[in-house]
Amino acid sequence: MPTPLYFHAVLEPGGPSFMPTQTIVVPAEVLTALSGKAAKRVIVTIRGHALRLGLLPLEGGGRYPMLNKDVCAAVGIRLGDELEISIEPDPDHVDLPDELAEALAAWPEAETAVNSYSGSHRRAMARLVAGAKQPETRIRRALTLTERLARGLHPFRGD
Repeated sequence: MPTPLYFHAVLEPGGPSFMPTQTIVVPAEVLTALSGKAAKRVIVTIRGHALRLGLLPLEGGGRYPMLNKDVCAAVGIRLGDELEISIEPDPDHVDLPDELAEALAAWPEAETAVNSYSGSHRRAMARLVAGAKQPETRIRRALTLTERLARGLHPFRGD
């Protein structure tokens, strides 16, 4: 696991015009230490709360994570607060629901296939299975997804 980087920042208004949120501008030297423009997903820790966030581009260069009002309320921060921030690259770990983890463990070809996808695809697969309310539906979705992956098919498209 990489060593976290620390910096101080002020919680500022910002984000896209259609979605006013709060932002934290990441200093250029911290971005460079994170691997520059290649850093897209990070774990930001504020007041003991670890948040998995994406780094969005700023006009004119730089990057920032966006925090919505619910996150700010949960962390206990407000616009203008001076914050001590810990930031590190997100290892892109995805927690799989039990049904999907068991199905993948039983079918090595599918497990190899799922690991070849990006973190966002793996998260979408996990949500597809975990989002079902009934246990039977979660199992059916996990088996269907696993079979598609093992056969070399796209996990979501009806090939």
